[in-house]
Amino acid sequence: MTLLVHTFVRGADGERILLKDPPNGEDMAGFESTRARLWGSDAMRALGARFFPVLDRHDLTVEPDEVDAFLAECEALRPHLADLAQRGGYGADYVADRFGNIVAAALRAKAEGGGILVW
Repeated sequence: MTLLVHTFVRGADGERILLKDPPNGEDMAGFESTRARLWGSDAMRALGARFFPVLDRHDLTVEPDEVDAFLAECEALRPHLADLAQRGGYGADYVADRFGNIVAAALRAKAEGGGILVW
């Protein structure tokens, strides 16, 4: 299976409404195996990540009021992507591309007053 990232807004009754995301695989966040081997890894936790490690066991929902904190975490992790890729057994370009998709989704969500779902 594939791990995907989508943007959403909350409707009037709190329901999550997925927004249209870009084509061409830009909603891809990794293989299902990246949940534990990359995003939820001990190496990710050791870097102080609090959002990404959730993916080890659950889908990740970043609510609209958490997007800025999520983007700050992404910027703190960016310099470590190559090392995280190597530790997880993935190519550096593969991880950088998937990470870029996640960050792009968070930026779209921020612009729309929404959040992101990685599932």
